[in-house]
Amino acid sequence: MSAPVPPRVDCDEIRPTLSVSDVVAAADFYTNKLGFQLAFTWGEPPTFAGVKLGEVQIFLAQRAPASKGSEVCFVVNNADELHDFHRANGVEIAEPIADREYGIRDYGVRDLDGHYLVFGHNLFNAGPPVKIERVEVLVRLEKRLAALLNDLAEHKHMSVNSCLEEILLHTNEPLGDGVASPHTKGTLRYIQELKKKHGIDYDCHASYRFVEE
Repeated sequence: MSAPVPPRVDCDEIRPTLSVSDVVAAADFYTNKLGFQLAFTWGEPPTFAGVKLGEVQIFLAQRAPASKGSEVCFVVNNADELHDFHRANGVEIAEPIADREYGIRDYGVRDLDGHYLVFGHNLFNAGPPVKIERVEVLVRLEKRLAALLNDLAEHKHMSVNSCLEEILLHTNEPLGDGVASPHTKGTLRYIQELKKKHGIDYDCHASYRFVEE
């Protein structure tokens, strides 16, 4: 029987996790002695924390001193797809996949030497609800672009309304010399497939040249 084919999963970040006996004391040492910045603490009392040095963040996790191995958190674009591949490939899942209170959907495995590996993706719907009022807006879209939008919303398990709102919110935010994108690398690859499917052969500035027939 052939082994499962690995999925095309993008890893956006790697976050090393250090096992410590006291998270509060460790976070105090990193911030006040080593010059790190406190990114967050989690739990009451805290049993998990993040500290940053510049743009690099590491995690501090309260563990028993005898815990074997180290821990690394991989932030990927699709934890469910990778989880299914790991299970099909005979990897023992040490911590079942689930949505966590800290805004990540993740699961854990151990390697042959006892190192704990966490794979997860961000949950952008985490946090308190934002109450809004929607209004009708008269919008006419290029036919092929509208078809792509419908397919994209279905792919992301969103309504067309929510998909458009997400795109608008991201394009209103600066990111370096450009603007932020709501799409992961995997979603951008899927969009390229949709462009071929719907025969979209124009670039992102083509709307300036659209002439309705």
